[in-house]
Amino acid sequence: MDRGTVGSANRGRLRVAVRTEGQSEIVTPAGELDHHTAELLREPLESALEGGRTRLIVDCSSLDFCDSTGLNVLLGARLKAEAAGGGVHLAAMQPMVARVFEITGAEAVFAVHESLEAALED
Repeated sequence: MDRGTVGSANRGRLRVAVRTEGQSEIVTPAGELDHHTAELLREPLESALEGGRTRLIVDCSSLDFCDSTGLNVLLGARLKAEAAGGGVHLAAMQPMVARVFEITGAEAVFAVHESLEAALED
């Protein structure tokens, strides 16, 4: 399933693909995750949780940018997933995105993996 952007001002800035593999729901945002595009990631994460999928992997390999709003979307999903007995795993973060998690200390509360394959094996 591929979700497009909303609103003409945001067209092309973030695309989110979703697929299920085994026990994991893999959510792959591509582009810029910020105040204007965060809802495009929040919706599939919440849909997965509402559908009973509690092991979420966010494949960050195509995520070019993440601001505090995007970080808050991921933190919110983590809280909901953990409350349901699961978790959020982050995979293949690009250096610019990883830096946001490092600066804020958020990397300490997520399971962070070097690659999608490593996240799937965990």
